[in-house]
Amino acid sequence: MARRSKENQALFMLIVGLLAWLVPGAGHFALKEKKRSIIIFATIVLTFCVGLYVGSIGVIDLVGATPWYVALAQIMNSPMVALLGRLTTGGAYPVYGWPNEIGQIYTSTAGLLNLLCIVNAVYLAHLRSAETAGG
Repeated sequence: MARRSKENQALFMLIVGLLAWLVPGAGHFALKEKKRSIIIFATIVLTFCVGLYVGSIGVIDLVGATPWYVALAQIMNSPMVALLGRLTTGGAYPVYGWPNEIGQIYTSTAGLLNLLCIVNAVYLAHLRSAETAGG
């Protein structure tokens, strides 16, 4: 029976992590942290939107970008970034100079902030499942 509860713990943490990645703040919302989830959602989405506003949709270049700097950081926002990236393949929306760099910095920062929030949501889920398991 103890093994089954550990499997349930892992599944619960996985679900919370996936929710937090799909929609910023959804992992905390699933943990009944409503205020925190609203703050996370607003912060990450607004930061990402400012990056898109400054640099246009062309800053999301999952094919031509440096993977460890831009592509992986941007994809941590949500899987929707991959859909936006498909729109920009082939240089359909070219962006050059400072707007490109600043837009990439904002969108990448939003993704890395979401990564921190995903880790926090999974950790909170671990703590809560450990409390209910009595350990």
